[in-house]
Amino acid sequence: MRLGNFSVSLAVKDLKASREFYEKLGFKVVGGNGRHFSILQNESATIGLFQGMFDKNILTFNPGWDRACTTLSEFDDVRDIQRVFLNSGLALTTKADESTSGPASFTLVDPDGNQILIDQHAPSPSK
Repeated sequence: MRLGNFSVSLAVKDLKASREFYEKLGFKVVGGNGRHFSILQNESATIGLFQGMFDKNILTFNPGWDRACTTLSEFDDVRDIQRVFLNSGLALTTKADESTSGPASFTLVDPDGNQILIDQHAPSPSK
């Protein structure tokens, strides 16, 4: 199963202070609106900083995207991944609408309470 690009989405209290901190660690801003969220990358990691958008940190996977947010030619659609998770007995906290195609998301929580977001921004792959 291909979950796509991975990043950590951090709930921060002060976007500017957090961005400046991670920039000192060598990260560079590659996206975001600069007011509520910023996306930063270094050579091998992607971090999203989100102020006032989430209660907790979230592990994020983006089916259909590579690290540069470029749409992949082949990938597993978020609804297919959701079906695999449900068939394996995982409980989801939100679900993607099975009657749709294209961008969608679902969430689940690991045994330690860590939130996981499977968030597809790309159009559904052709089958």
